[in-house]
Amino acid sequence: MASTLKNVVVVGGSYVGLATAKELANVLPATHRPRFAVLPDYEHMAFIPFTGSFARSPTKDLHAIVQAEAVSLKAKQLTLDREWQGSKLLNFDFLVAATGTRLASPGSMPSYEKASSVEYLKKYNQGIKQSKSVILIGGGAVGVQMACDLKEIYPDKEVTLVHSRDHIMPVYHEKLSDLIKQRFQELGINFIGGSRVNIPEGGYPIGGTGEPIEVKTLDGRTLTADFVVQATGQTPNTQWLKDLPPSSADSILNPKNGFIRVRPTMQFADPAYPHLYAVGDVADSGAHKAARPGVGQAAVAAKNILALIQGQEPVEQIEIGPAGIHLSLGLKKNTIFRNPDVKAGQAEPAFGVKDDGSADMNIANFWERRGVIVSDPKEYHL
Repeated sequence: MASTLKNVVVVGGSYVGLATAKELANVLPATHRPRFAVLPDYEHMAFIPFTGSFARSPTKDLHAIVQAEAVSLKAKQLTLDREWQGSKLLNFDFLVAATGTRLASPGSMPSYEKASSVEYLKKYNQGIKQSKSVILIGGGAVGVQMACDLKEIYPDKEVTLVHSRDHIMPVYHEKLSDLIKQRFQELGINFIGGSRVNIPEGGYPIGGTGEPIEVKTLDGRTLTADFVVQATGQTPNTQWLKDLPPSSADSILNPKNGFIRVRPTMQFADPAYPHLYAVGDVADSGAHKAARPGVGQAAVAAKNILALIQGQEPVEQIEIGPAGIHLSLGLKKNTIFRNPDVKAGQAEPAFGVKDDGSADMNIANFWERRGVIVSDPKEYHL
């Protein structure tokens, strides 16, 4: 039977990648198998093992987690940076790209290993702790949440957020920006809007230098702080697609933003690759980049792959709704915010503010969703 097994490869093991693998593991027939920093003292809980990823799958013994980096892709073959089962080449029938995006530090780790990544976050936390003033560059979700956390954990620090626009988190209705600015005032966070920063090549030092760091804006201002957090931009993880040739004048990637061009079915837009899919942040789907739409895309991709396996057309399509977010505004305060559904005639956003958060953001629930049940807090260090 082993010789008849067909591989469905999921590249990327973060939130949406794992959701895709689990969706596939639950619906694919047995002949197919998918493969797959601010708060101190919690660093070890940020890295969740994959050991329970397929625990609830009806065919869990057919699936595998492969720890490797995707180096290049051909139509039916993926090249890895290390050997797995005696080869760096992994043949497949279907592939789902869920590689997401790279963020500036501390959003992306410099290592693939837990121990060194925990040490990296500890060093980052120590640099913040020792600083008297912190500047955050970027008014997206990362910058906003880190600013609120910083000021609540260290109320005596001077915290400043610099954003290129006056409208914070411009993907969302201006009432979210107003809500954030109100929260900044409550906490004593300085906000400088409409000012773009000239970020030096290589970024800013991690952990501080012991000397004031200059932050220069394009409009001529110079700000100084002991620690600088760069919370701007997302770079799609698509470098491993460089060897995949397009079949027409249209490129595999959208030249305007670097994301993978896809159809509403989540298949690659290039007609030569109906067996290749992209989901989550790396896909140029038109949906806002967040966990909820990403998980919905994973479900669509899984259903369409199953349809192709069964000899049917992949007709399932994503539905793009108004952007929404669950945004923390400190250790406990948070908001669930949703843009108005213009197609449904809505003019106002829907949102509410609660104080029901926790310092660790209920991370234990995420471990459990990954199939890892922790009975002793020491197990978080494994």
